[in-house]
Amino acid sequence: MLVSSVALLLACSALLAYDVYTFRLGILDNLSTESQIIGSNSVSALLFSDSHAAESTLSALRASRHIRYAQIYTPDRRPFAGYWRDGKVQAQALPAIPPGQTQVHRFEGNGVALASSILFQGKPVGFVYLLSDLQSLNERLKGYTVIATAVLLVSLIAALLISRMCQRVISTPVIRLAEAARAISREKDYSIRVPAPADHDELSTLVVAFNEMLDQIQQRDTALLRAHDELEQRVQDRTTQLAAANRELEAFSYSVAHDLRAPLRSIDGFSQALLEDCVDKLDSDGKDYLHRVRAATQRMSVLIDDLLNLSRLTRSEMHKETLDLSALAKSVANELQKGAPGRSVDFAIEENLSANGDSRLLRVVMENLLGNAWKYTARHSHSRIEFGRSQDAKGRPVCFVRDDGAGFDPRHATRLFGAFQRLHSTSEFPGTGVGLATVQRIVRRHGGDIWAEAEVEKGATFFFTLSE
Repeated sequence: MLVSSVALLLACSALLAYDVYTFRLGILDNLSTESQIIGSNSVSALLFSDSHAAESTLSALRASRHIRYAQIYTPDRRPFAGYWRDGKVQAQALPAIPPGQTQVHRFEGNGVALASSILFQGKPVGFVYLLSDLQSLNERLKGYTVIATAVLLVSLIAALLISRMCQRVISTPVIRLAEAARAISREKDYSIRVPAPADHDELSTLVVAFNEMLDQIQQRDTALLRAHDELEQRVQDRTTQLAAANRELEAFSYSVAHDLRAPLRSIDGFSQALLEDCVDKLDSDGKDYLHRVRAATQRMSVLIDDLLNLSRLTRSEMHKETLDLSALAKSVANELQKGAPGRSVDFAIEENLSANGDSRLLRVVMENLLGNAWKYTARHSHSRIEFGRSQDAKGRPVCFVRDDGAGFDPRHATRLFGAFQRLHSTSEFPGTGVGLATVQRIVRRHGGDIWAEAEVEKGATFFFTLSE
């Protein structure tokens, strides 16, 4: 109906514009003819200066109802005779006629004016000026407007009736298709189908293609759900198996480590008894061998203790709470300074750093990280250890422990967090290589990550995150 309305309005406007144009040309032709007739009949009156005869000629214009005013001018453009339809004198200035032309016209307000030269034997003997109203044009426009409105209304009613008749054939299948598409998008139910129209036309082809597409999507969705269920079951089975294997491995490691402690204590105890009870029967080599045996057993005992602690931390239950990391770091720093009061180490600990986690496990993290910083700055006469918080590239809060100690080669940074992995020999710095592995497991149990940056003899920085 909108298209029909626009088309009809454009057609009516074009016809109306064309009719107005042609009607105005007709008015000008009529005025030109009347001016020529008046001019021909007024030649003798102008030649003999008979204004009464000229006025008599102009009085014939009473038969032309559209002429409001007429005037004859002498060659020097002075009024000679006039005609006024309403009897009122309305003197008008004669428009200038361009050289080479015999008449000129112009539309002004609700009328049209025409000035024409009166010629006798090819020479101008005067001028005729006519002023006509456009009442006939206005009446014609009103008539056309009424006709156009009636045509538009009748055409719109016809378009409405035709659209009602075509709705069952065209609109109804399209509406059903749109409703089905919305229902499928909302409910994710790909079993919905749209009834195909009885006619084998373009709409029927569209509905059939839509239903075929739904068939394919439903088949793929069913296959995907089946594969998803199978994958979930596989993951669950593998997870159960892996958890069981991990529990068995942890239990085995714990029992082996626990069972190794008794023979190690026996070896260490009997070695000490030999050194104490049979010292006079042993030469220097024998004593040296026994000291080495005792040192190895004691080192092995420390390794077993670290392994047991690592296993306990992995298996222990977590109790999260909001705690003060700054206070925790200060407590660890005080213990380190009490253990070696002669060392010159400045601790810079940022205030009011809080976190959500297990206080016991996070204390182990601070003890290992600050303890490592304390250990690897031991060869410097004066050292600085920092604990604070910054942000990474993604805007996440990141805690860090920084020192200016021995550092390490950054190419070997991936080895830091493996159990029993060391980047320095025990003769340089004592340790078992379990501390950072313990820290990594605790941080990951808290949903975070840990990494390190360093340079040789320029210190190291350990960064770690904790889930909120």
